[in-house]
Amino acid sequence: MPQSTEPQLFAPAASRPFAERVAAELGLGLSPLEEREFEDSEYKIRPLLSVRGRDVYLLQSLAADRDNSADDKLCRTLFAIAALKDAGAARVTAVLPYLAYGRKDRRTKPRDPLTTRYVAQLFEAVGVDCVVGLDVHNLAAFQNAFRCRTEHLEARRVLLSWLQVELGEQPWTLVSPDAGGVKRVDRFRQACGRELGVEPPTAFMEKQRSSGVVSGTHLVGEVKDRVAIIVDDLVSSGTTLIRAAKACRKQGARAVYGVVTHGLFAKDANKVLADPALDRLVVSDSVSLWRLDPKLREQKVSEVSVIPLLAEAIRRLHDDGSLVELLESP
Repeated sequence: MPQSTEPQLFAPAASRPFAERVAAELGLGLSPLEEREFEDSEYKIRPLLSVRGRDVYLLQSLAADRDNSADDKLCRTLFAIAALKDAGAARVTAVLPYLAYGRKDRRTKPRDPLTTRYVAQLFEAVGVDCVVGLDVHNLAAFQNAFRCRTEHLEARRVLLSWLQVELGEQPWTLVSPDAGGVKRVDRFRQACGRELGVEPPTAFMEKQRSSGVVSGTHLVGEVKDRVAIIVDDLVSSGTTLIRAAKACRKQGARAVYGVVTHGLFAKDANKVLADPALDRLVVSDSVSLWRLDPKLREQKVSEVSVIPLLAEAIRRLHDDGSLVELLESP
């Protein structure tokens, strides 16, 4: 374990405003980096203070923003980790509020890539010691893709706190928008039991995806005269979410809420999410909501912060504390 009394937190420019808030939560200043983009679009990054023998954390959300693609952010994150290791950091932990390429974790067609594993190999190649993810798409795939240490955080407690205040004593049903999300919904149900003293019933949608086209309309579970809470890790185009919302409405749900960690809002998401089948969408601040129409955001979207969660995770990692207790304690 590094001997320093406090961790060092770095962030590339694309994630710096978010990382500054994490650093403030930790009572730290964000450590400086030099970043330079050359005329031919090549790039360099280096720490501007000594990291030798230190416990270092690099924070970067790997979702595209106005100025950077996911590929840009991934490449720059890898360069930063390598530079920190070359500069003598005792341990470098990548803190990734959103991990790109997490959805392609299995082969569904001949010669399909396993992109999740390839990304893991890139992180390992530059010498990362630990990777921290937040509500990754497939937890088992995330844990199995990396040979280095991994830690997984979940935003369910902050999302659940919002629901508790907003919905009060109304009866809920937790809904998975596909069979693959059933375990995620089950963890959310268990969290309800720990924090609210009652575990709500669950339901799930059938879903098939082929060549980017989503189909399936059957809902298994009871939502009639209840508030349907659709739980997922991310919303991209919004079609999966709205498909589930319409099915809940058809079976008599009194209201439909979406509870999602990562709001990517790609393609026609603004048009899709405006559908009246969905009353409100709750997302975290793990990803900048730059694609979201401001009027739609005001009318239908609530944002909760995972900054205290990330800060506490860094504090516990530095002190060799338990992240399991952080996630499961009431």
